[in-house]
Amino acid sequence: MPCLNEAETVATCVRKTIGFFAEHGIDGEVVIADNGSTDGSQQLARDAGARVVPISERGYGNALMGGIRAARGKYVAMGDADDSYDFTTLLPFLEELRNGADLVMGNRFKGGIAPGAMPALHRYLGNPALSFVGRLFFRSKIGDFHCGLRAFRKDSIMRLGLQTGGMEFASEMVVKSTLAKYDIREVPTTLSPDGRSRAPHLNTWRDGWRHLRFLMLYSPRWLFLIPGLLLMALGLVSGIALSFGPVRVGEVAFDVDTLIGAAAAMIIGFQSVVFALLTKVYAMQEGFLPSDTRVQKIFGFWSMERGLIFGGLLALAGFGGLIASLLHWRINNFGELDPRESLRLVVPSATALVMSLQAVFACLFVSILGIRRRQHPPLVTDAAEEAAQVVDEAADKVAAERAEERAER
Repeated sequence: MPCLNEAETVATCVRKTIGFFAEHGIDGEVVIADNGSTDGSQQLARDAGARVVPISERGYGNALMGGIRAARGKYVAMGDADDSYDFTTLLPFLEELRNGADLVMGNRFKGGIAPGAMPALHRYLGNPALSFVGRLFFRSKIGDFHCGLRAFRKDSIMRLGLQTGGMEFASEMVVKSTLAKYDIREVPTTLSPDGRSRAPHLNTWRDGWRHLRFLMLYSPRWLFLIPGLLLMALGLVSGIALSFGPVRVGEVAFDVDTLIGAAAAMIIGFQSVVFALLTKVYAMQEGFLPSDTRVQKIFGFWSMERGLIFGGLLALAGFGGLIASLLHWRINNFGELDPRESLRLVVPSATALVMSLQAVFACLFVSILGIRRRQHPPLVTDAAEEAAQVVDEAADKVAAERAEERAER
C-alpha cells in the first residue's frame, strides 16, 4: 500500500488484510510503502502489524515500485491505504493468479461504485474515456485501466522495467503487460468512499493529462502514423485535383491558395509518418516497446541505399518541375506571371524537394540508429591490477631468494 499521511485509515487497511490472511491460511505480509508521511502513519502501520518501507522519491508510481521491490511474496496485491478498497475480498485475485494469470485487474464498473466514492467527472468521463483510449491504442480488453486494486506475479511485473513515477504508473503497468502478451484478467471489485477527512492526492486535470500523454507516447501508430497518413492522403488527393485547375464544390471555389494548404498537409503528414517509424525503431532498440516483425521487415527491405534512391528520384521530380516553371517564366520574357498558373508548377515541385530531403535525412538517421556499439571485453579493474602486481612482486622475491641460495652454495 502506498502511503502519504494516511493516519486516519492505514491501520484499518492493515488489520483487514492481516485478517484476510488468517481467515484463508495465507502466508503473507503487509508492506506499507511510505512516501514521507508526517502524521505518524508509519508507527500506526507498524502497530497494526505491517512492515514499513520508506520511499524517498515522491510520487504514486515511485512509492508502489519501491514497495513491490521490497515485497517478499511470489504474488503482490496493491491498493490504496485510504480504505476505499476492501482488502478482505482479495481471494478472487489470488485464485486467478494461482490459475496462471500474470496480472489480475479489479473492475469497479462491474463490481459497483458506492455513492460519493468517485467524482462524477471521473466516473462518467475521465475513467471511461482513458480506458477506451487504452483499449483502442493497445487492443487491450481491460475495462477499468485505472483501478487501484490489482494483483500480479512479482517476477512478471519486475521484468517489465516500469519507469513512471506518478499516477500514470497504473496505465504503464497495464500497457506494458499487454504489449508483453501477459495473461491479464479482470474481477469485479467495489469502490467505497475513502475514510479520510482531507482531500485526495489525485489532481483531476493534471493526472488525467499525464495518463493520456503516456498512452499517446507509447503508441507511435496513433500519435504519428495514422494522423500522418490521413494528412498525406488529404494533401495528395487535393493537390492532384488542384494541379490541373480550380475545383468547385457548389458555390465554393478552391484554387492555388488551397493547393498551398494541400502541399503543407503532404509535408506535415510525411514527416509524421517518418517520426512514427523512427520512434518505433528507437523504442524497440531501447526496450521501451517489444519487437514488431512488420517494422523489422520494412527496415530489412528499406535499406539506406534504397532510401537515398527514393529521395533522389523525388528531388529529380522537384527540380524538373522548377525547370519547367523557369521555362514558363522565360516564355513570358521573365516578366510578371499569373500566380494561378505559375504556382501550379512551383508548389508541387517545392513539395517534392522538401519531401526528398526528409526521406534522405530519415534514412541516414535510421542507419545511425542501426549502428551497434562494439562490445569490448571487460577492462581489468584496479583491484585486479593490484592483486596481479602483488603476485608478481611475490614471485620476484621468491626468485631472488633462490638465486641468493644458489650463490651461497
